[in-house]
Amino acid sequence: YCNDICSDGVRRCNFHSRTQEHCFSQKAIMNNATEEEPQPVYAALFGCIMALGLPLNAVSLWILLRHHSLKSPNTVFMVNLAISDLLLIISLPMRVYFYATGNWPFSSTVCNSIQRLFYANIRSSSIFITFISVDRLLAVVYPLRSRHLRTTTNAWKGAGFTWLILLVTSISVTVTLPGRQQNNHTCFVPHDTNDTDPEISPAAYLDPVVMSILLAVNIVCTAMVLWTLRSHLSDSAKIKNKMNVMLIFVLNLAIFTICFLPVSIGMAAVRDNLPMTCLSAANCCLDPLLYYFSFDAFWKKKDVEPS
Repeated sequence: YCNDICSDGVRRCNFHSRTQEHCFSQKAIMNNATEEEPQPVYAALFGCIMALGLPLNAVSLWILLRHHSLKSPNTVFMVNLAISDLLLIISLPMRVYFYATGNWPFSSTVCNSIQRLFYANIRSSSIFITFISVDRLLAVVYPLRSRHLRTTTNAWKGAGFTWLILLVTSISVTVTLPGRQQNNHTCFVPHDTNDTDPEISPAAYLDPVVMSILLAVNIVCTAMVLWTLRSHLSDSAKIKNKMNVMLIFVLNLAIFTICFLPVSIGMAAVRDNLPMTCLSAANCCLDPLLYYFSFDAFWKKKDVEPS
């Protein structure tokens, strides 16, 4: 009876004082259910990531394309990594707006699309970082035997295959899963897997497995390169070069462990866990360091390799 009265507006409720009270109570509950409290701290954090990551990656991409030819596999992977970071940054403005206001102005479809874009580029960044680690392993540890593998053609094939797999996965999830039905005022709301939410796809449970495999590859690459550098670059004239190359791999491994692994594990438990999501987004501000150290130290390492 109250629903019928409320549907006709507050005016009819004025004739029923008790019903009016109940109607306003229901209205307040509905408003609380469709709006989230603003979270200015996370709005500021994502805003800082966006403000720092956008110029860093845009400048890095411009430098890579203008001053370094796409004739080396390492450059190909770095260009794709920069593009991946820029696509991730594109998904941040709406997060900043939502966390700042607590209100989502678009449909649930837009919300789901932005979330899938964000996580797809987290996956692509982790894959391209792994490609870079493997390429450096081959260049440092097996410089001669790997020449037929370390070609630009193979690098483009690997990058293209990565984007294709991510595209097919995203489309299949969008088509086969209806997505979480949120109202038109909320987005990026955490929820547990115990709630039988249709938005959680099998890919969310596969992510920790894939990420663990990629992490293992990065650990092996780092260990082998550090051992090779310690064994063959011991003279004082090459100390600076050796330390810089070591720093590249340590930074690479740290980014992977801190930014990618936690969010991949969290995706199988709680979607959009804010601390984990913030950590993963921060990788786009750290990746440019890999570019700068690589072209300052890694290519010098190539110059001193025996032919």
